Amino acid sequence: MWCVPHPKKPEHTLVLLDTEGLGDVKKGDNQNDSWIFALAVLLSSTFVYNSMGTINQQAMDQLYYVTELTHRIRSKSSPNENENEDSADFVSFFPDFVWTLRDFSLDLEADGQPLTPDEYLEYSLKLTQGTSEKDKNFNLPRLCIQKFFPKKKCFVFDLPIHRRKLAQLEKLQDEELDPEFVQQVADFCSYIFSNSKTKTLSGGIKVNGPRLESLVLTYIDAISRGDLPCMENAVLALAQIENSAAVQKAIAHYDQQMGQKVQLPAETLQELLDLHRAQLDKKRDDFCKQNQEASSDRCSALLQVIFSPLEEEVKAGIYSKPGGYRLFIQKLQDLEKKYYEEPRKGIQAEEILQTYLKSKESVTDAILQTDQILTEKEKEIEVERVKAESAQASAEMVEEMQIKYQQMMEEKEKSYQEHVKQLTEKMERERAQLLEEQEKTLTSKLQEQARVLKERCQGESTQLQNEIQKLQKTLKKKTKRYMSHKLKI
Repeated sequence: MWCVPHPKKPEHTLVLLDTEGLGDVKKGDNQNDSWIFALAVLLSSTFVYNSMGTINQQAMDQLYYVTELTHRIRSKSSPNENENEDSADFVSFFPDFVWTLRDFSLDLEADGQPLTPDEYLEYSLKLTQGTSEKDKNFNLPRLCIQKFFPKKKCFVFDLPIHRRKLAQLEKLQDEELDPEFVQQVADFCSYIFSNSKTKTLSGGIKVNGPRLESLVLTYIDAISRGDLPCMENAVLALAQIENSAAVQKAIAHYDQQMGQKVQLPAETLQELLDLHRAQLDKKRDDFCKQNQEASSDRCSALLQVIFSPLEEEVKAGIYSKPGGYRLFIQKLQDLEKKYYEEPRKGIQAEEILQTYLKSKESVTDAILQTDQILTEKEKEIEVERVKAESAQASAEMVEEMQIKYQQMMEEKEKSYQEHVKQLTEKMERERAQLLEEQEKTLTSKLQEQARVLKERCQGESTQLQNEIQKLQKTLKKKTKRYMSHKLKI
């Protein structure tokens, strides 16, 4: 173990823990390797697994120690927790996983397509389809790596120098090494220095030097007793040690302060109680401040985890559409509910949440404005579409009415012509009938006149002549009026 000042993070210590190589045949069994693997996982924030060559089935078989972790580590001490539930908690305190491939001489590709080292690792961890024993053995280490480790990274290293000079490697300077290898090492170190997080236990407890010592002793003690190292027990043991130390420190400080300020015998009991209260109030205020800061840190970290997917969706423009504001508010409310359901947020839970939400008001307003603009534009487009459809419908209706009107006029004209024809024919028949009647009457009168002329005197004949003329005039007028009345109809 090397403990050196962190090269990029002030007031941090970089702890490098190197284990002996795994798979030594001289050890006789793999129990030692399994415990070394488990301890390295428990103590580190970034776990670097170093192997030679490519990631093939042989490399995966050598990494079977990862499948043993469920039999070597527990997250909780409760006997009611079954193994599957316990292993599901590993991701909450397991380190990041970095696989380094030394002496890598092949091209990074799959199915003829070039890959980055990370894509190569992801490709190598793909599961096979099937339920046979062979398929299960193939998938198990891959599944454990995917399930247990929250973040995975891969680096490849070429040979540092020609094979003939490998025996002299430790004596060579960087400028004598392969430049590609030197750059690969620099990239690896830069990643470790920049991305390795502070080792953190359940509950957000950050590990410092004394805590690291306590963890090592707690885990080794459990293994020596034949028990499984348990994260919950380790945290409790750490808390007991630190709490006991804090109590002793508090008592010593109390004795010191009271010894400096109290002059025995005190005049009254109240004088002694006032001094006592002043000491305790100060400690209470200190603890309240620490509690407030711890609550703020916990809530801020929780908000980052819960709301970061929403922020990414906003950046991606998911809510920049009509109706996006409603969807955004719904998602926001769902995430707030999720935040409230998280336990042990402390007294700052509501204030930190409201501060966060207030900081996002500009984003919320922007989404609302965008929604309104796009919705209004959509409404305008819809109105124009409705207007166009209405205008088209009106035009079609007018055209249809014109057609119907034209048909109606044609029918009316046809009916009128038929009516005129029928009326004309009727008038012709009635005229012919009238003329026939007049002819009969006139013939009858003429015959009567001839008879009267023969039988009566000339005076009577003259009178009869007058009546005949009068009758002719009357018949003529009646015929004229009748014809005029028929034409009006």
